[in-house]
Amino acid sequence: MIANYNDSGLELSYDPEFYALMAESFERSVGRRLAPEGQGAEWLYDQSPAVVLAHNTDADPRFIYANRAAQACFEYSWDEFITLPSRLSAEAPDRAERERLLNAVAANGFIADYRGLRIAKSGRRFYIEKAIVWDLVDRSGCRRGQAATFDSWQDVQAD
Repeated sequence: MIANYNDSGLELSYDPEFYALMAESFERSVGRRLAPEGQGAEWLYDQSPAVVLAHNTDADPRFIYANRAAQACFEYSWDEFITLPSRLSAEAPDRAERERLLNAVAANGFIADYRGLRIAKSGRRFYIEKAIVWDLVDRSGCRRGQAATFDSWQDVQAD
């Protein structure tokens, strides 16, 4: 039984069931693997060079997963990330675009080649490049959240 990821306090960084949800949903939607053959939750969290994030299905979705690459990119610790509403990863003017993105994913299951402006804890602004965003759907077809991965970003230069 997959846990209710809307509950707070779940430690998902190395959780094999949550990893399976992310990896299986990614492979079903995108048609390729999220992690190299033979790698699992530990590799994705600790060693993946790509940012991997996930949020739950709350009315105001909250991050429930952020691997170490995501933590470095966005400058939040695990404990900070998993209490953060995901809308706060974008500046206020860009939240409407982010909402359109999430709605498109909900309608289509995933999108690829997404580019969007994001903001780190320090206020550093950056564009994520070639992001894949997909729905987290369990084996019974129940939507558990959305996730994103990208391995390319570019800081916005201050004017």
